[in-house]
Amino acid sequence: MTDTAPPLLQLDSLRKEFGTSVAVDDVSLTVREGETLALVGESGCGKTTLTRLLLRLLEPTSGTVRFEGADLFGLDAAAMRKVRRQMQVVLQDPYSSMNPRLRIVDIVAEPLVTHDPRARGRRGRAHVRQRVGELLEAVGLDDTILDRYPHEFSGGQRQRISIARAIGLEPRLVVLDEPTSALDVSVQARVLDLLADLQRRLGLTYVFVSHNLAVVQQVADRVAVMRQGRLVEVGTAHQVFTAPEHPYTRRLLDAVPIPDPARARRTRRAATDGTETAPAGPHPAHDGTA
Repeated sequence: MTDTAPPLLQLDSLRKEFGTSVAVDDVSLTVREGETLALVGESGCGKTTLTRLLLRLLEPTSGTVRFEGADLFGLDAAAMRKVRRQMQVVLQDPYSSMNPRLRIVDIVAEPLVTHDPRARGRRGRAHVRQRVGELLEAVGLDDTILDRYPHEFSGGQRQRISIARAIGLEPRLVVLDEPTSALDVSVQARVLDLLADLQRRLGLTYVFVSHNLAVVQQVADRVAVMRQGRLVEVGTAHQVFTAPEHPYTRRLLDAVPIPDPARARRTRRAATDGTETAPAGPHPAHDGTA
């Protein structure tokens, strides 16, 4: 991804009110084709509401969202249905996003049955099984699991199944809402590698929502920092992690544990002495949790 990549998604002056509460306040943001834009901030800052707006799962109080130039909130139901093929989501808890009574073949096939006429009816069954088998293979699983159920799999395997479902319609944009926070560190690394590989092979654009700055540092091209419903800083991952401009961003970075006692002591001495240093930031090998 380069700075000259065309915009895929454009948010302009988005605002969302719930009664007297303002969840998203005057947010303008561009997501470029092929990039990973990370959306970070503490719990309750408005990240989830913003992603629901950009997917048109919520209607804004004011402002616009444009996908490939089309105003999503100006589209009728038929036109929006076509756009939804291009916008998919992977949620934090894969198990909660699956019907436990459905087999894996039916879970992964849900978007296909909804949007692809070839997947419907008796004639569509063979097409569905073949396509789902291909999708499972793409995420490192195999078609021997087609007739099994979600409870038979680990968290990492279930997240791979969720990713298979999300890429089934060959979308342009995938919103990843804390996709690794429910996984242990070793599984987390493998899922992140899978996401990076799929992005390269399929040309995907990611909006990656996370509070885990170590993960964000690893995957993001650009970072948008939210606080109390507003964007306080947007920049390349390198800029945000090495020379953050906003005090809130610096506090987020300072709050990440450093798994190196000597490094932590140097950082504290620098802060006490007033020495100008770049924020320590999270260590790449740390999972960003206490």
